[in-house]
Parts: sequence; C-alpha cells; structure tokens
Amino acid sequence: MLTSWGVYNGRAVRVLATTTRVAGLLAILVVALPLGRRMFRPSLATWFGLPYQAHVGALVVTAVAGVGLLMLATGLRRRKRRAWQVAVFLTALISVLQLVFRHAVVAPVVTATLFVALVVYRREFAARPDPVTGRWLGIRVFGQIALGGALTNFVILLFARHRLIGRPTFDARLAHAALSLVGIEGPVTFRVAFLDDLTSAIGLASGIVAAVLGGYFLLRSAEPAPLGCGDAALRRLIGTQDSLAYFALRPDKSVVFSPTQKAAVTYRVLAGVALASGDPLGDPEAWPGAITAFLATCAGHGWVPAVLGCSERGATVWHRHGLRALELGDEAVVDATTFTVEGRAMRDVRQLAARARRAGYAVRVRRAAEMSDVERAHLAELAEQWRGTEPERGFSMALCRTAAADDPDCVLVTAERDGRCDGLLQFVPWGADGLSLDVMRRDRAATGGLNELMITSLLAACPSLGVRRVSLNFAVFRAALERGERIGAGPVARAWASLLRLGSRWWQIESLYRFNAKFQPTWVPRFIAFPAARELPRIALAAMEAEGFGGRPRALLRALQRV
Repeated sequence: MLTSWGVYNGRAVRVLATTTRVAGLLAILVVALPLGRRMFRPSLATWFGLPYQAHVGALVVTAVAGVGLLMLATGLRRRKRRAWQVAVFLTALISVLQLVFRHAVVAPVVTATLFVALVVYRREFAARPDPVTGRWLGIRVFGQIALGGALTNFVILLFARHRLIGRPTFDARLAHAALSLVGIEGPVTFRVAFLDDLTSAIGLASGIVAAVLGGYFLLRSAEPAPLGCGDAALRRLIGTQDSLAYFALRPDKSVVFSPTQKAAVTYRVLAGVALASGDPLGDPEAWPGAITAFLATCAGHGWVPAVLGCSERGATVWHRHGLRALELGDEAVVDATTFTVEGRAMRDVRQLAARARRAGYAVRVRRAAEMSDVERAHLAELAEQWRGTEPERGFSMALCRTAAADDPDCVLVTAERDGRCDGLLQFVPWGADGLSLDVMRRDRAATGGLNELMITSLLAACPSLGVRRVSLNFAVFRAALERGERIGAGPVARAWASLLRLGSRWWQIESLYRFNAKFQPTWVPRFIAFPAARELPRIALAAMEAEGFGGRPRALLRALQRV
C-alpha cells in the first residue's frame, strides 16, 4: 500500500519504530534508576563462575544496547535493512540479559515481542545502506576505537608494574585491559585507587564510543556524490511556470525523471535528507509521476524527502503525495512593464541610484552570449574575489556558477567606473519573458547605492530584452516580520518578529526583506514541504548546509568521511 513517502506498510513500520524506541528507553531507565540497578543479580557469578563484577558489564551492555535501540528507531522508521538486522540482534541480546539477570518483568516482554514483530515484518525493511560506508567501515571504526582503548590501558598496566599488587602475568594484564571495555574489573589489583579509576574510565569510555560510532557508520544513510544534471535532458523541461526552474541545472544536484520523461525532480542529499528545490520540472500533468519516483528513491535509500521554496501549486501537489507544507517566505517579483522610479514610494531607490550615478558609475546590461570568453572569465574571477572567504551562498535560488559559457541566455549587469568593474548582477532565464536574480556582488569599497543603480538599470532595459517580469531575492519569513510591525499586533506576533530580527544578525533575514521591499514588488509565497514535524530539525540542518549558512562543520564532515 502507498504511504506518505514509500511503498510499504507505513503503520507497521511506525509501530515497530516506536516500540524500538520504547524498548531502548526501558533499557536505559533500568540502568539509570537505582531500583533497576539493585534488581541486577550477579547470577553469572553463581551459575558460570564469572567474577562478581560481571553484573557491571551487563549494566554497560544493556545501557549501550538501549542507546543503540534509540538510534535504530530512526533507521527502522526509514525502513533500513541494516537497521532491521541490528535491531533483531540487539532485541534478542537484551531479552536474554534481562531474563538471565531477572531484574524486570515488563522489559523482557517488550523486547521479546519486538523481536518477534521484527521477524514477522522483515519484508518491510528494504532500504539500501550507504554504499560508500559498507558494513566494514562500521566494524573497522568499532575495532579501532575499542583496540585503542584496550591498548592504552595495557600500556598503563605494563609501565605501572610497581603500582600493582603482586606480579600479574602478560595475559592477566591483557585480559584486564579487554574487560575494562565493558566495565568489568579484571584480574589485576592496584595499590593506587587513582590508576584503577583511570583504567576503568578509559576502558568504559572507549567501549561506549566504539559502540556508538560503529553503530552510526553501520546505520547511516547514503550521501552520494551529486550525479550532475545533464543540460540536454533537463533544459527541455524548464518551462515558464517556476522562476526557480533554471536553478535545477546546478552541478551539485541529482535528478529523477517521471516514467514518461515529461517531468523531473532535482535534489541533493545532505545529512540523510534528499533536498529538492522549487517545483518539479516539466508538464504539471506529469508532476505526480516524477514525485512518486522521487519518493520511491528516498524510501529505497532511507532518505527524508524535503522541498525548499516550492510554489503554492507545487505545495498542493506535494501535499497530495503525503508531505506537509509550511509557508517559508515570499519571493519578490517585479512587473518590468509597469515599474518606475518616480513617485514618493520609490524616493529612497531613486536617491541611492542617483548617488551611485553621480560617483561616475555606468551600467551595462548584456546577455552572456554577447560577451567574449575573456570578459566572462574576468567577471567570474571578480565574483570569486568579492566573495572572499565566505562560503557559496544559495541552493534554491543560486546557479553556483557565474558568467559561464553553458548559460548564454543569462543576463549580466555590470557597474563600471574608470574602466574598472565594481559591481555585478547575474539573472538566469525564467521562461521566455522573465529573469530570476542569481548573483549580486560588488566591491566592498564601492559607493553605496550601486545595487539599486544596477537593478533599476536592468528594469529599464527589460523592454529591449523582451523581459516582462523579474524575480529578486527570496525573503524568508517576510509575512511574520510584516505582521509583527503592524499596529495592534499581538504579543506572539511581536515576539516572533523580534526573534527573526535577532537572527538577522547572522542570516540577513530582515535586511533582504527591506532591500526587496524598496522596489514595490508583488510578494509570491513560497513553501517548504516535509513528511513529518519530527524531521524538521534534520531538514533545517540540511537546508542550512545547502544554502551555505552553517550546518555540519568541515572538520566533522572529514571525520565522517563525507568529503
């Protein structure tokens, strides 16, 4: 049966994922609560002759298994086959430990029931693992960290022989270092309590970190390198409906087509999220086929599907396929046929543009096809130079290249003074009679008002370019800012607007809204589509990373082998 974003029994998957999370919490609570710890009986010491401290190891194993089950709950919710395999193993292990130590009644029943249910619904979990990671990377990471902790303790035991009671053998030292990974005291006895505590802490920390990181690498979703969107296949699908359509040609995106090849969805995978932007490409009648193929691809890899910046029409279609929609902000669209700088409302724009013009700037508006290769290369170099050390911004409304020969229909606006270019705008095509702003950069030492001069010059040149509509920057949460400033706005609206203004110190939320509002645009709402509210934090992280506003640090990505 078709679910919100897959082709499996969604209810069974949700129940199993929730039950797995409950089992993990029960296992952790048994270890964390004093009553649960007192219920642990050192039965193995009596039955199998193991040391009395063996119950400490059982506590550690149960706690780590509980954390593992919490991690597995997310993997099961995404129908990962490997998560199912590990869940079956852990539920069986926890059930045995709980029964052997006879410390609870409810927990063994829950975990045993979960084990049976996992076996019964095994066909529901078919999402493929990360092909880059493979099972061996998780095992290797676990082994490296565990071996490192054990070797560290072994070296301490080897060189601290004068702080030990008696003369433990080489094998005794090795066994003590290995047992410390699961919190069991080995055969070595210390004269100094500090060394005993140190080796126990090192061993236990190494064991827990090894289990958690090994489980992460074993269960994480695929994050493949972008396949690149072939221009020949996609350019014919870029129509006139969406101002963001041309940005589908970014080199860091992958694409999935509808069965009829009349529509497509482009996306990028980050942090387990398949992030699409704008509306699907192609014939709106074929959008459902492309969306179904995209959601099936997400289900097959355990990705969370999300869409940034879709239109109201696109959000409606995504909603019909099980995704929820939330208004994200507004796109500023200017009608070039009626735009004028005259009037009181345009006084600020008129004065700023006149200031830049008096400073000696002249503006040129041209198609990229009208420029030489040398000039395009020079403008691309200037754009990179002006960007400096800042990351490349934009995903849903950025092409990720400037003045490229592959984009002959792009419009480039340059502001020059004394033979030197100090400002650059790049607009990508929006159908046959529209443009959408892509790049806005200038020299930091340039005169104020340069951007206003370039935009008004472009709008004045639109009739000669055959352009009737121009899309400017996207203003995130514009409606919330506007509502918070109205007379009589409620406390919630004012508080939300204040919070957005605070965030503007880092993310230019308010400044972009103010800049766009100068040109008296028509505000067109844009939406974010997502499968469930619980996925929003992960989607927000992926969106911030894609847009160049944060996300996972570069050092962390290298450690996770994602770069």
